Amino acid sequence: MTVPSKISVVSPVYRAKRLVPELVNRIYLATSPICSELEIVLVDDGCPEGSWETIVELCVTFPCLIGVKLSRNFGQHHAITAGLDVATGDWIVVMDCDLQDQPEEIPLLLTEALKGNDIVLARRFSRQDALLKRYFSKLFYRSLGYLTGSEQDETVANFGIYSRKVIDQIKSMRESIRYFPTMIKWVGFKVGKVNVRHAARTEGKTSYNFRRMLSLALDIILAFSDKPIMLTIRLGLLISSVAVIMSLYTMFRWASGGLKVIGYASLITSIWLLSGFIILTLGVIGLYLGKTFEGVKGRPLYIIDKKTND
Repeated sequence: MTVPSKISVVSPVYRAKRLVPELVNRIYLATSPICSELEIVLVDDGCPEGSWETIVELCVTFPCLIGVKLSRNFGQHHAITAGLDVATGDWIVVMDCDLQDQPEEIPLLLTEALKGNDIVLARRFSRQDALLKRYFSKLFYRSLGYLTGSEQDETVANFGIYSRKVIDQIKSMRESIRYFPTMIKWVGFKVGKVNVRHAARTEGKTSYNFRRMLSLALDIILAFSDKPIMLTIRLGLLISSVAVIMSLYTMFRWASGGLKVIGYASLITSIWLLSGFIILTLGVIGLYLGKTFEGVKGRPLYIIDKKTND
């Protein structure tokens, strides 16, 4: 196996103060033997429980460690973007900080990448998450796949290794709504997948509750698909077709003398149905306009407060 000159490992850190020392040590032990130079980039995404101080202390022991502290919590995928902007490796590994993604799998990812793949994704063949989270995750990815018109694999998340040319293309995408897996899928290139072990969470709980996953799904759908508008148009055509049929039927009954009194119930039902559809349509258009307004502001994707070992 050809040894790469430099590998960068990027991980956003949030509510993982006690896990950071083990994370860095395991990354170092697993990755330093397979490359000439190692770079570890930890991005403190406005973590409220003192992760930054731990990162600063570890920089003394691990000169290969670069710490980036954001000015506030910008979100996981914005933090990943900050790490990618800093990383300088020929190959870049992206992984979560909770150690459910195991650093010991990085050599396996690299081996598959050196077979000619620009992207190698880690497929979690035996997830150790709670049953409810696995269920919502599967529902989330299936809904996302349908609404974005692309295949989504619920066993694949951020963990993977990516070539420099792939990351350069990701860095050129500066839209305000970020979702790393979908962006990776969009840029193309040759993709490989390997099965990896998925560890149980040893501390704390995920910050992705149902409300946050729903909000993330909505952002992704609005950013990467116009299918909601197309579905709204189809619904409008269906309602219009039904309305034409009912109008013709009503005129036929009137002409044949079978219609004596106009029904109050049918009138009220029609008003409520059409009013609800109009409000729904305006709401979908409003969501797209809102996201467009957010994007054209041109604000930075993140703000760096502090940085170590620069």
